[in-house]
Amino acid sequence: VQLQASGGGSVQTGGSLRLSCAASGGIFSGDVWGWYRQAPGTQRELVASVSSGGTTNYAADSIEDRFTISRDNRKNTMTLQMNNLKPEDTGVYYCNARRAFAPRYNIWGQGTQVTVSS
Repeated sequence: VQLQASGGGSVQTGGSLRLSCAASGGIFSGDVWGWYRQAPGTQRELVASVSSGGTTNYAADSIEDRFTISRDNRKNTMTLQMNNLKPEDTGVYYCNARRAFAPRYNIWGQGTQVTVSS
């Protein structure tokens, strides 16, 4: 299984971007997909996640107020709509798919750069 992330770019404060992640290969129900970001000099951190059943989780209220995560199980795709972007949202965004029970997997996409300038 491989994940391909796309949609990053450079915007000014208040702008919007839409990130996409597509999986090729064997994806099973019961997994959780997520978007993580890593700013320079920091650890990778969760931004938002969505289960195969559609349950969403956001890292903070400030993210939930501006971002929307969604997935299409038929197409094996996930998106992150990011609105009202702030400079602190800058970083490399990675998509992830993980399944905690058999068949287990923990797969990372290649990352896409998001830069928000003030």
